[in-house]
Amino acid sequence: MSKAQIKVMDNGSFKVSGDVELIDMDGNVFKTKPVFSLCRCGQSQKMPFCDASHRRQFESCVRAEQVLEEKEK
Repeated sequence: MSKAQIKVMDNGSFKVSGDVELIDMDGNVFKTKPVFSLCRCGQSQKMPFCDASHRRQFESCVRAEQVLEEKEK
């Protein structure tokens, strides 16, 4: 299996791919596909999954801090 990856989509969901298991607080496993999206706007009718309810109503463009690596001399 591939390494799990969570991608923060601009103005949208968390796109999840790779070897990952999604479980609730009681340990129950959600049925997922190899790639799925999780809601981050709180408006989905299919929580915890994204149903695109965020369109035109949710704005968030998050970027990770870029760290410049110094080359060793």
